[in-house]
Amino acid sequence: MKMLLSAVVLAAFAVSPASAAKMQPCTGEAIGKSMTAMGTVDSPAKQAMAKEMAAANSEMSKGNMRAACKHYMQAQKMSAK
Repeated sequence: MKMLLSAVVLAAFAVSPASAAKMQPCTGEAIGKSMTAMGTVDSPAKQAMAKEMAAANSEMSKGNMRAACKHYMQAQKMSAK
């Protein structure tokens, strides 16, 4: 749990304050909602985000929330661009 909390705090400081407000917390529920909300993968940018989300989902299923959060935060950064 400490690792998860540390990853979220570090990710919050790694982005600008404006985009930090848009970032979702790194939880299984938030990752699931993001996967559902992505919809159709119709551009190269969405394809890259889908790969990061798939990696996050895979790591989460292995119980590695630290790696899952890393991939999830990367996908969120991609969606903010």
